[in-house]
Amino acid sequence: MGCPNQCVFCDQHAISGAHSFSFEKVRADIESVLATAGDSECEIAFFGGSFTGIDRGLMIKLLDIAEGYVKEGRVSGIRMSTRPDYISREITDILHGYTVSQVELGIQSFSDKVLEASVRGHSTEASYNAMRLLRAEGFSVVGQMMTGLPGADIETERETARIICNEGAAAARIYPCVVFKNTPLEQMTKRGEYIPMTVDEAVERSAAAYRVFLENGVALLKIGLHESENLHSDDTYFAGPNHPAIGELIRGKIYCENILKALENEKTEGRELTVFVPRGAVSMATGQKRCYKENIVEKTGVKSLKILEKESLSQYNISIDLK
Repeated sequence: MGCPNQCVFCDQHAISGAHSFSFEKVRADIESVLATAGDSECEIAFFGGSFTGIDRGLMIKLLDIAEGYVKEGRVSGIRMSTRPDYISREITDILHGYTVSQVELGIQSFSDKVLEASVRGHSTEASYNAMRLLRAEGFSVVGQMMTGLPGADIETERETARIICNEGAAAARIYPCVVFKNTPLEQMTKRGEYIPMTVDEAVERSAAAYRVFLENGVALLKIGLHESENLHSDDTYFAGPNHPAIGELIRGKIYCENILKALENEKTEGRELTVFVPRGAVSMATGQKRCYKENIVEKTGVKSLKILEKESLSQYNISIDLK
């Protein structure tokens, strides 16, 4: 509802899974989720579009409903996603009246060339201005970016991640670009003007951006679209890195790179290698169909490789034992 722009990659109905909105159902939707939440801490999130671009009166009514749940102690705060060009002083003044915990900005790229090729409808200046205004007004900001957009490459994507960090984002999301049906990007693909990423390319490029966030201490909230976002529907999906475990593959790539880096100055040929990873990370570090494990063996020449858990290790930290 809040985004009249037609970016080449976007089918808002397919991504959100919604073709209509009923104000009357809002409370019922919230209640149905809270009924299953148990003691979990919850927030009310306005996603699936550009929340600050919808009708102003409707936006305020929705915020009023959400704030009522905050005052009752049933949710801890409110968050939302929006476009950078839909952030202004008027918007921040309105948001100050509510318990807004975080604003997520669909930045996608900090390259004007990429934004233009994607028909994003705004320049990088809008993204800089939105991040700086929100930060100056005391709001926590999440920077959403995409890999594989028209005109983008691994360097423009790394630079986008660097700028998101430098502009003070508290967290980030990475979305590898998938081609949906009934979008300009589908037509560009059919005409040969755009070549979708393979899964391997999406993993490499997204891992490169993720490493920038890791190095700068910026938390990554999500990699890839949610399963609910119709990636597996023949009616919506056309091409691109459509993999149900894309996030795990990207995280596993980080582990693989960390292991190889730790072995750079070691004599590994013919030796027995044991790698210790944090609890729950063995399958990621091993890779689907043992792809990362086999890659490590091939590149190092070790006689054997075991990947085991060690509870004392934190995320992406590893230790090695060579015999």
